[in-house]
Amino acid sequence: MRESSAYGGGRTAVVAGATGLVGRELVRQLLEESAYSKVIALVRRTTGMEHPYLEERLTDFDRLEAAAGDFAGADLFCALGTTIKKAGSQELFRKVDFDYPLRLAELGRQEGIRSYSLVSAMGANARSGIFYNRVKGEAEERIAALGLRAVFLFRPSLLLGERDEFRRAERFASAVAKPLSWIFAGPLRKYKPVEGAAMAAAMIASALPGNAGVHILESDEIARVARLYNARHSR
Repeated sequence: MRESSAYGGGRTAVVAGATGLVGRELVRQLLEESAYSKVIALVRRTTGMEHPYLEERLTDFDRLEAAAGDFAGADLFCALGTTIKKAGSQELFRKVDFDYPLRLAELGRQEGIRSYSLVSAMGANARSGIFYNRVKGEAEERIAALGLRAVFLFRPSLLLGERDEFRRAERFASAVAKPLSWIFAGPLRKYKPVEGAAMAAAMIASALPGNAGVHILESDEIARVARLYNARHSR
């Protein structure tokens, strides 16, 4: 059941990567957020979800221009991401984690989006010696420099939740991290794993108020924002 929103209604959200761990949660929670009356999912395959406010767009991400007509005035959420192993090469990994997010942001600027939110990663740094961190950092830098009205860059550590694909390392890290969550206190808070549902909640909560500028949220801040958003919805 939708509750009345302090931010009014009638807004549009566009989600790229709506079948992944965070993207799937984003769509689900956006459909429950009364500020939005339209949720557009850019997908390669259907989400399997049905809702009066949900519109799926089967999308060729190498030709994102075809989807740009939906971006005007929208909050654009990018939850695209892969691994080098799944992509098959560093070149293909870069296409998914750099080229597509940047192109979405460029098209969003052209069409006048309200905000842009990106799932990045802890350690993102354009000058890193680690390829994964460098690509994430380069994407952040290029997107932040576009001059969009509002940019939210989310840097979770480990993302927890059920994925469609099996990731052995993440499954092992998740099993270890949960019982040892008490370790992630004080200066280590930003290393605490984040549930996919909390990640989605923090992204929505950040976009809603309309705060301009470039904002970077690490794991501890992601968890804090998600708690506040969920507390408001549970009342």
